[in-house]
Amino acid sequence: MLLDLRNFFEYYVFFALGIWPESPSFNDDGIGEIPSRWKGVCMEGYDFKKSNCNRKLIGARYYGSIQRTYSNNMTHMAKPDDSPRDFDGHGTHTTSIAAGAKVANASYHGLAGGTARGGSPSSRIAIYKACTLDGCSGSTILKAIDDAIKDGVDIISISIGVSSLFQSDYLNDPIAIGSFHAQQMDVMVVCSGGNDGPDLYSIVNSAPWIFTVAASNIDRDFQSSVLLGNGKTFQGSAISFSNLNRSRYYPLAFGEDVAAKFTPISESRNCYPESLDTKKVAGKIVVCTDNDLNIPLQIKKLVVEDARAKGLIVVSEDEKIVPFDSGTVPFAEVGNLSGLQIIKYINDTKNPTATILPARDVPRYRPAPTVAYFSSRGPGQYTENILKPDIMAPGVTILAAMIPEQEAGSVPLGNKPSGYAIKSGTSMACPHVTGAAAFIKSFHHRWSTSMIKSALMTTATIYDNTGKPLQNSSHHFANPHEVGVGEINPHKALNPGLVFETTTEDYLQFLCYYGYPEKNIRSMSKTNFNCPRINIDRLISNINYPSISISNLDRHKPAQTIKRTVTNVGCPNATYISRVHAPVGLEVKVFPNKLAFIEGLTRVSFKVLFDGKEASNGYNFGSVTWFDGRHSVRLSFAVNVE
Repeated sequence: MLLDLRNFFEYYVFFALGIWPESPSFNDDGIGEIPSRWKGVCMEGYDFKKSNCNRKLIGARYYGSIQRTYSNNMTHMAKPDDSPRDFDGHGTHTTSIAAGAKVANASYHGLAGGTARGGSPSSRIAIYKACTLDGCSGSTILKAIDDAIKDGVDIISISIGVSSLFQSDYLNDPIAIGSFHAQQMDVMVVCSGGNDGPDLYSIVNSAPWIFTVAASNIDRDFQSSVLLGNGKTFQGSAISFSNLNRSRYYPLAFGEDVAAKFTPISESRNCYPESLDTKKVAGKIVVCTDNDLNIPLQIKKLVVEDARAKGLIVVSEDEKIVPFDSGTVPFAEVGNLSGLQIIKYINDTKNPTATILPARDVPRYRPAPTVAYFSSRGPGQYTENILKPDIMAPGVTILAAMIPEQEAGSVPLGNKPSGYAIKSGTSMACPHVTGAAAFIKSFHHRWSTSMIKSALMTTATIYDNTGKPLQNSSHHFANPHEVGVGEINPHKALNPGLVFETTTEDYLQFLCYYGYPEKNIRSMSKTNFNCPRINIDRLISNINYPSISISNLDRHKPAQTIKRTVTNVGCPNATYISRVHAPVGLEVKVFPNKLAFIEGLTRVSFKVLFDGKEASNGYNFGSVTWFDGRHSVRLSFAVNVE
């Protein structure tokens, strides 16, 4: 039975760089009057009026100084900070992913054409522009979260985060502190996990009360064809509006063969700034490698553009699953095997030539989902006894609303600026989970945030569209430090069977077990909470979280036992049987192995014993699944045996 979701509006809040209210993704057609419980405001700015808000976009705040201005000779101009309006498209894009209205015939200059809609298109939106051109200050983030809670939001979506190199601990991280206060008021906080992958320990926003999201690709790709003068064709990843065609080929050169004088080969191969000879490059298609992370694709593009090249081919195995938007510059990114063949053609041919065709959609792409190369990985830097990231969601080549501003070289000749764009990042994955959470909330109004989080985690998908286990960007099977518990499956999460309820007391105990002084915990939480008598790090594994992580299972010591409690949200009379999936050598036992629920008995506890005497050193991954014939409730685990 389908419900009319127009009767179940929920509020959102997005910490972003503002919003472009004129986008059709934020129209309020079919949405009723704003409920009286909403306490927010629509702040005016120098380019933003109260009339820019509507029944969809119900709130907008910004935190720049209204009096502050730029001085440009004798003219004073208001800063972009002095308005809720988006100045770079990030806020508009992420907001529409989560809660954008349905918009027919949306595309990015013809690519990814179709109907655009957010994860929960009937939800309302409030924007809190906590970031400015100067960055995102901690005090402003805390102020904005506090405002959002007071205004009456249900879900906070934060697609920002610090570099993994500069993380602060939980009681010194403004996002963690503000999110804790939100959790105390049963307001869910969903955060992007960061784009510092594939390095381990690079995950950010990893406090247990935060829903931390990794990024995956989707079953659609964008590719450009590289046609060589010898008749061979190679497919390269790209979002390119090339003006080249099959009728004319251009000279083809490897970067090291068109190097500027006194330039090291390693630099010219990677198309370093000032590494190419403009006279040698002009009119040619240039091939560059991509084995120096200090020179991103955007820089390579600018280098060959500045040298008046006709196009760019980049050889990169790792990043080719994330198409680069080169605008009107003819571009393709090929893997190592194709790259070697192209370079061999250059070396073996007196006058090598090529052309690059415009990008096209590649539907039904396989395998998908896979972990994005850039998606930050766990374990968490501050504790490995909580599994992070929590979950994975689409974050590669996502079409969503954008500021329709024209940048030189970004719009195909004869086209108007697009109101939609294709972007990638965990910033795009985060609002997918936000939208999914609101979708579940629209059906289950009385569920707590931890129940919704648990429902999404225990029903997540662990297989791709080929039927095989999820893979990472290196084409190996992915593990929970890359995907969390798996890829979101919102429809399955509507009926999870059992949920793990994590309470504020669990999180307060977590802080005690982590080692914070009781007075600091009381000050941050504004409670009189008393820490348990025994406070050791390993007890963190025992808080009632919808996954299990053990940072140190000593093979020479007795087995470690973890306790969990589940709440039945399915049929009142149900019996669940446990199934263990564990790697060879790791002994995992469940007590009891059968859970029986009857009317009036909705909460039952069980224990999981882990013994690593015969297990392999390092992390061992697996799961305990409870099955009643209809529901599969999967509890993923990561156990580090030493």
